[in-house]
Amino acid sequence: FSPSVLGTREHWDAAYERELQNFQDIGDTGEIWFGEESMVRIIRWLEKHKVPLDSSVLDIGTGNGVLLVELAKSGYRNLTGIDYSPSAIQLSEKVREKEGMSNIKLKVEDFLAPSAELSGFDICIDKGTFDAISLDPSDAAGKRKLYVGSLCRVLKPEGFFLITSCNWTKEELLNEFREGFEILEELPTPKFCFGGRIGNSVTALVFQRK
Repeated sequence: FSPSVLGTREHWDAAYERELQNFQDIGDTGEIWFGEESMVRIIRWLEKHKVPLDSSVLDIGTGNGVLLVELAKSGYRNLTGIDYSPSAIQLSEKVREKEGMSNIKLKVEDFLAPSAELSGFDICIDKGTFDAISLDPSDAAGKRKLYVGSLCRVLKPEGFFLITSCNWTKEELLNEFREGFEILEELPTPKFCFGGRIGNSVTALVFQRK
């Protein structure tokens, strides 16, 4: 796929400034990437595998923070969201406040250059952030490598990484995360039929850090 403005910080700063204004004007929390079913899919997996409610969870590129709110409503209580866009964190703080979820931690962080205290997580979740990095007009391949290195640093050994992508197939993601991770499970996502062939518009995988 080609480089795109969707891979630039300027795009996301502007997008979240608009969403922040919309939230302040009409209380709209903004877009949920991959829809509500993508959040249900993640929470269902955590519950099915009896992941303890006090497990430390990092939402990489949290955006409006709605996924963290849903996790908190499901009983998870050690939740952190990061985003490199200050406007996104401002929006997620307002959503957190509206929902009364004061225990959700939110920070402006660039995942490609994480701070030292961003470490030791049991679970990392990515819903579209790796996709956006992959569209960066400047050295997307290098930034994907930085992403994998950061993930190895912040996720505990044997920790879980749940990724949802609309740009990458299962095989491509297995290749991208071959260093330090093994696939545990592919999660079911909606299928489509085109020209007699059946495919998935979204890929959702669970990896475990070696």
